[in-house]
Amino acid sequence: MFKHILIATDGSEVANKAVSAGLKLAKKLAARVVVVTASEPLRATVSAETIAANFPAAYEKASKEEAEKVLVEVRGEARSIGLECETLYVVNFPAEAIIETAKANACDLIVMGSHGRRGIARLLLGSQATKVVTFSSVPVLIYR
Repeated sequence: MFKHILIATDGSEVANKAVSAGLKLAKKLAARVVVVTASEPLRATVSAETIAANFPAAYEKASKEEAEKVLVEVRGEARSIGLECETLYVVNFPAEAIIETAKANACDLIVMGSHGRRGIARLLLGSQATKVVTFSSVPVLIYR
């Protein structure tokens, strides 16, 4: 059925649940796994007057360090169930990073968590999960 699964995570509680479910599914299906986490690029609209000269470098360093913590945990969880997984850190807006990574790795399923908003908040604030479901060319499994 599914042979190459992309699991997206931001390290949040619901994302961690999606990671666990995605890894177990991959193990059951004997599928390959790539796990991706993304950091948004520092917005170009931030004015020089509002940030210190070294802020962009500090932001990038902190983002990379946080992503590595998330990915180390995922690799450990995968190993604990006897599954190998590739992990990637991408600097891009999350939905775009997820979709592009799935395409680049020929993934045939995306597994990710929902942020859990309901009602009008979901409509007003939008969601990375909604964007991925809308624009993905492969099936998307949303874990709540």
